[in-house]
Amino acid sequence: AIFALWCHNSAEAAGSSSKLQVHIPQTLSKPGGYEHREALFGVPPYGASLQQNVYYADSDLCDPDVNTRGGYPIRPKDKDGNMEPWPSPYILMVDRGGCTFVKKVRNAQRSGAAGVIIADNSCLCSAGDDCHSDPGEQCETREPIMADDGSGSDISIPSFLMFKQDADPIKAELQANHMVRMEMAWALPNPDDRVEYQLWTTPTDIVSREFQQQFKEAAIALDKHAYFTPHMYIYDGIKSGCQGVDGQNQCYNLCTNNGRYCATDPDNDLDKGISGADVVTESLRRDCIWEIYGKDNGIGVQWWDYTNEFMFRCDNEEYFASKDCVADAMSHAGVDGDKVNNCMSDSGGLEADAVNQMMEVELTAKEATGVVILPATFVNSAALRGALSFSTVFRAICAGYVAGSEPSICKKCATCQDEYGCVVSGHCAGASGAVSVPVFAGTMCAVVVFFACLGVVQWQRSQRQMRAQVRGIMAEYMPLDENNKVESAGIENDEGDDAEFT
Repeated sequence: AIFALWCHNSAEAAGSSSKLQVHIPQTLSKPGGYEHREALFGVPPYGASLQQNVYYADSDLCDPDVNTRGGYPIRPKDKDGNMEPWPSPYILMVDRGGCTFVKKVRNAQRSGAAGVIIADNSCLCSAGDDCHSDPGEQCETREPIMADDGSGSDISIPSFLMFKQDADPIKAELQANHMVRMEMAWALPNPDDRVEYQLWTTPTDIVSREFQQQFKEAAIALDKHAYFTPHMYIYDGIKSGCQGVDGQNQCYNLCTNNGRYCATDPDNDLDKGISGADVVTESLRRDCIWEIYGKDNGIGVQWWDYTNEFMFRCDNEEYFASKDCVADAMSHAGVDGDKVNNCMSDSGGLEADAVNQMMEVELTAKEATGVVILPATFVNSAALRGALSFSTVFRAICAGYVAGSEPSICKKCATCQDEYGCVVSGHCAGASGAVSVPVFAGTMCAVVVFFACLGVVQWQRSQRQMRAQVRGIMAEYMPLDENNKVESAGIENDEGDDAEFT
């Protein structure tokens, strides 16, 4: 069961994440849709679909200046006598070849396409006489993968690769000026009450460090409802020419096992610092830690702890390959160093021209996924696009459950603005549409104090106004000559002063 679930087939039986179907003309529709390969770049709208008319470009789309007034089906002409451009939104079909998949899709995106179908120009050798490759093209022994060339981060539209024997009839329909309407649909595959997620990285990968430092809390909170598998990315040294005909290592210190398993030099200095062989060794060590502590439950607390202890203690030129530092990191993480060393040795070791079974498993999985850009994450075998973050992976995991089977941590935190803080604390302090108890209580206290102060100020103001009115009335109606008032009453004024009424 080595990672056979990956990837990009459309057949539901294979548990795929996407579907490709022709709705018009009905004669080209297939039960279950067409087989295809989903690009490892772009941003597919999981849970949604794109259904639009298809236009076939009569160029290879390798030039950024795309002629939107060409192609098929032929459209009416405008007042200047030029054929009208492809009416947006549309799905653009273009032939494979001439430049990378990324370049074709980027140019299609700039031209206004909502999605891209790349028609293969060569057949699979297994197709036999049912398929004929274009002139000059040989049949392919394995299924192609729409990999990212390293520059696809700016692409936001989805794209599929369609096999030649399926694409040819659709191209013929379009070139006959007949309308074709296709649907591209996506979903996180095989949803149930447990989600599987994977991380592809290396021990020297800087981008995934924050994720590895944080996601242990989510792995624990998700518990048995999710299963995590870490993968260490290495190169096949034999295919890369690092093992000579005499079985000797041809790639200096980049490889182990006489050139079988290799990794890039992280500091680009073959004479000093961390070597590619050091990276392969640490990769095998982490695979063994997972095999011992994480494989059974899919959580692997010790794997997360060791990874973080290693990053804290040993992730530098001086200590990366230090046995003492590695032993210290394992000790602090609660990892049994003897068990790990035995695992590394029993799998085939890293010496001489020996096959290491765990490294072979990683190479097989890498081949199946087509991963070329690191770090890479998959949820239910669907590749996640965009920057690697706690939020992106956590929300994708929570979206992978059958409705009603989500664990409680997803119900609490998947819609929270601070997912990590919510997972750590167990409650959402800033959920949209909700206010925490401390914030509510503090706000109410502030409101009460405000209105109390306002009431005091208003009462004092009314008292001042009342006293002023009394003074005015008394000044208007009371005799101002006190002497006359006293004498009229038959009483003498002994003080001889005016009386005060204030």
